[in-house]
This record gives sequence, structure tokens and C-alpha cells, in this order.
Amino acid sequence: MNFHEYQAKELFAEYGIPVPAGRVARSPEEAVAAAKALGGNFWVVKAQIHAGGRGKAGGVKLCKTLDAVQDAAKALLGTTMETYQSAGRKLPIDVVLVTEASDIAKELYLSMLVDRATRSVSFIASAEGGVEIEEVARTNPDAIQHLDVNYVQGLQPYQCRKLGFALGLNAKQTGQLTKLMLGLFKLFNERDLALVELNPLAIDTAGNLVVLDGKVNSDDNADFRQPKLVALRDVRQEDEAEVLATQYNLNYVTMDGNIGCMVNGAGLAMATMDVIKLEGGEPANFLDVGGGATKERVTEAFKLILSSDKVKAIFVNIFGGIVRCDMIAEGIIAAVKEVGVKIPVIVRLEGTNVEKGKEILASSGLAIQPADDINDGARKAVAAAA
Repeated sequence: MNFHEYQAKELFAEYGIPVPAGRVARSPEEAVAAAKALGGNFWVVKAQIHAGGRGKAGGVKLCKTLDAVQDAAKALLGTTMETYQSAGRKLPIDVVLVTEASDIAKELYLSMLVDRATRSVSFIASAEGGVEIEEVARTNPDAIQHLDVNYVQGLQPYQCRKLGFALGLNAKQTGQLTKLMLGLFKLFNERDLALVELNPLAIDTAGNLVVLDGKVNSDDNADFRQPKLVALRDVRQEDEAEVLATQYNLNYVTMDGNIGCMVNGAGLAMATMDVIKLEGGEPANFLDVGGGATKERVTEAFKLILSSDKVKAIFVNIFGGIVRCDMIAEGIIAAVKEVGVKIPVIVRLEGTNVEKGKEILASSGLAIQPADDINDGARKAVAAAA
């Protein structure tokens, strides 16, 4: 689950991580009131969407007067924004964050994530932070520092100091970085996070570290432990089909192709998409209906797939392990009839009672094409979509 910048900064503040003072606003009038409450002579008005690259897209405005704050908020609120990180989607701007402007001497980069290669929580840092951090990683990888945290020992202060010196910080700033990293590590573990990114982590003109922007993602598998985080979810920033899928415990991700995929099991779903690509097609989605697929879930899965007018064919690839293939076949037939599917449906069944399942599909009277195996099914789906 993703969070807005202002929500991330509220979490940072809870754990003693320095952030500039700021207030959210949902109208131009609230933005002006927020600027007045913050005081000072300069403010930054920032669009709140679940994507980076807002500055380049015009979503970050430096304002020197209250009238400018009002104009900036008015120009942003109620509109949509697409950035190079929004995957081609225009995200709605319902909230802006008004913060006090900071005098920046230098921008750094610091992030945390779960590194599955090393089976640890890892820090990534660079003395060359800011909006071009991706370019730094590509052109100057030696400028990127890595720190893997031992799961048993946890993060040690000496590791933070070593990283601070590698970033060229002085003694005072290294001490501040140590406190900040220890707070981040505690936040990461206590709130079941998957990613934290501070970009930029700035050094202000007074020589102090301050987090000017932050991104936080949490682990959806831990939602049952984090009701306060779940309450912060903004579904307007998410794909509508993916939001609907969660209501039926379906794992669904929208993609750009024209072949709908319905599969049970994440690994088999990935393999199905790979084979479709190998056959020259493009999958329209990732969809795992789970091992215990039922008629109701299959029906909702068809509805999700057909919610996109790009889909020209559907490939159903089911392995009957936990559930029997004859039950799956009955569910597919019922779903096709209920939803009124009018595009080609290719079905590959394998596993328990597979022959009975194929017999049920063949005698259904519906235009369902059987497939002998995953490759045969992918070939037929690509041909049907074309």
C-alpha cells in the first residue's frame, strides 16, 4: 500500500525524524490558512499523489506571497497529474501539502527496502540526491552506498556513522544521520513497511539534516496488524479494477495488453504471461484467483477482466489441485453465462478430475476453446486476440 507525502512525514515525525512543518489543504482557502499558520515569508505548495516526479510535472510550487499560495492551490486542486512514475495514469489531486520553504545547502538520498537477494533490510544512500537520483545510479553507480542490516543484530550505530562518513558528512551531521537511521529502522519494522525513500534528505544552510520529501510503502500482507495504516489508504489513487479485486480476495494487476489471463497460483500466472509473450501476444492483466477458486470468484474474475475494453480474448489456465477440475469447469460455464462473455475464451485444465472437467466444458454448448497445455492455450489466445 502506498501513502501520500504528508502521511509519510507524519509517520517520520512520530519516530523523531526531522521534517519541515507543514499542513494539508483541500481548498485554496485552506492553503492560505495553512501558510498563515506556518508563518514565514516563503512556502511550498505540493500536489499529493501516489507518484514521484511531481516537480517536473509542475506539482511543486514555490510561493512568495499568500496570493501565490492561493493561486497555486487553485491551479492544482481538482485536477489530475501524470508523471514519469505514474505508469501512464493521470492521478487526481484532492489534497495539497503546504510547507515552510527550506534553504538547502546540499541534497542527499536515503532509502530502505527489503533486499530479497541478501535476505535483509538494506539502506541505499548517495551524496548526490535529488530528482536525478535514477540518472546517478545509471551513470555513476560508485556514488551509491549500500548497507545490509543483519536480521539478528539489527542496525548498529557504528554502521550509521560509517555510512555518514562515506557520504562526506561532518561529525554533527553524522550524529544526526545515526539518530535518523535508527528511527527509520524502528519505523520500518514496527509498521511492517516495504519501502522508505527520503529524496531529498537535505542539509540546510544551518548544517542540519531535514527530510524534505518522503515516500513510504507498506507490506499488504501485514494489513491485519496495521489497522491505523490501512485507514490511511486512498483508493482514488489506485486502479479501480485492482481496488475491486481486493474485495473478492483476488490478486489482480492491470497491464497494457489485450489477452485477459485467469489463473490459479501466482507462479503459474507469471508463467502464463511469459508464454503469452513468447507466442507474440501481450497479457492484459495478472490475475491469481487463488487455490480455492469458487464460482463466485471466477465470476468476479471474468467481470474484472472484461472491465477493460482492450481485452480481445481470455486465457483461463487452471491447475486443479486444491479444487477439482470439474468444479472449476462448472464455475467457468456459470460465469460465462452470467457475465455474457462475447469474446473468445480459451481454457486449459490440468489436475484432479481433468477429463471430467473437459467433458463438462465440451458439452456446455458455449464457444469455449479447449487447450491441451499452456503452450497450446497461449497460441490459441494470441490467434484469437489477433
